[in-house]
Amino acid sequence: MRRTSFEPMGCPVAGTLELVGEWWSLLIMRDALDGFSRFDEFERNLGIAPTMLTRRLRTLVEAGLLERRQYSAAPPRYEYVATAKGRDLGPVIVALYAWGRKHVDAGEPSVVMIDQDTDEEILPVMVDRNSGRPLADLNTAFLAGAGADEDMRERLDPDLRAARRQRSRIT
Repeated sequence: MRRTSFEPMGCPVAGTLELVGEWWSLLIMRDALDGFSRFDEFERNLGIAPTMLTRRLRTLVEAGLLERRQYSAAPPRYEYVATAKGRDLGPVIVALYAWGRKHVDAGEPSVVMIDQDTDEEILPVMVDRNSGRPLADLNTAFLAGAGADEDMRERLDPDLRAARRQRSRIT
């Protein structure tokens, strides 16, 4: 069954989910960014059915996140390597890791992130590039950009947002 496309929503979050919103896609990209590139490696690491892996890899290649490269002619074998666009997904995966460490991973962690130069554990946070302040400490909001249609402008209208937030505090 084909799911509904998020593309018409005109939102960067929805557009990203259009490309990588299926959980296998993020796990494949996690492994690709960690240096795994061969079909059998993905299959073994993820325990994913070969037909599903084939579909997901094809989708990621079509989206420009992975590049399919032949590494053996006889028999023909291919590897899947993250493109620049795919590597730009790295901070998103790190953000999911950080959230999972904080809210999902109970007890001793099974995975930690380290600085390979110092062997020190890294506890990632997202920060504003301009101020260096953690995003969690800022009072943020999404606003309609120059390319927003009328529906998006209404959805992100600051006055309507304030009314919605006030309403949610009352109930």
